[in-house]
Parts: sequence; C-alpha cells; structure tokens
Amino acid sequence: MSLVYPAALAALLAGTGVYGVLARRNAVLMLIGVELILNAANLLFVTAGSRSGIPFAAGPVLALFVITIAAAEVVVALAIIMVMFRRFGHIDLTATPDLTEDPDDPMGESSGEWIGEPIEESTGEEPAASPDRPVAEEVS
Repeated sequence: MSLVYPAALAALLAGTGVYGVLARRNAVLMLIGVELILNAANLLFVTAGSRSGIPFAAGPVLALFVITIAAAEVVVALAIIMVMFRRFGHIDLTATPDLTEDPDDPMGESSGEWIGEPIEESTGEEPAASPDRPVAEEVS
C-alpha cells in the first residue's frame, strides 16, 4: 500500500486545522481547528503503524493516546469557553476584555452574575421571623 495518499490527506487535514486556528476569532472554531490537527497526526500514526514488516503496533497505540488527550482537552476547553460566554457574553478571542475595576466594588462582586438571594446588611439586630424565613431555634 502506498503511503502517499494517507500522507496527503493528513497534510490537507493539518493545513485546514492550521487555517482554522490562525484565521478564526471564535473559540469553538479554533477548537475544531486544533482537533483537525490532532486527527491528522492520528492518521499519520495509524498509517505508519499499518506498514508491513513492523512487529509492534505502535501507531494505533499512539493514536489511542492522542484521542484520549484530545478528549480531555476538549472538556477543559469547552468549560473555559462556557465561563467566557457567561462572563463576557461572547466567545470572540480577539475582543479586548474589560479588566478595569469599579472603585466602588473592590472585591469585584458586581462583575459576575449573581445567583441567589441578595445579601442583607447586618444592623446588629436579630432578623424578624417571616412566613418564608423562620427564625432558627436554639439547640441546647
């Protein structure tokens, strides 16, 4: 079997992946470009391992390692992309993030989205019982 055709396909995949990484601004499309590059490497590993006369199957084994690492990379990258989208509202990697701090908010609490009830400021008094918030009983 000729190794030219799989090598040409791997070169096409790698070239498309490099273009996707360098020319795209969207984080998901850049991630797809990285996956294309990794798949080109897998194709070369499997092609090199399928040559006759090689006693060990190192190519397919290396391809399995690359697939495992790529799966972990996708999980971490998608988690980072989700955090970026929640915080900034977009996943454009060329946009300049607003890293300025509000002088009234030294802890940076207003920059993120608040989930839950607002925190009431303490006045030093016990909170009064209401139908939706009972007062905790003392335990002896």
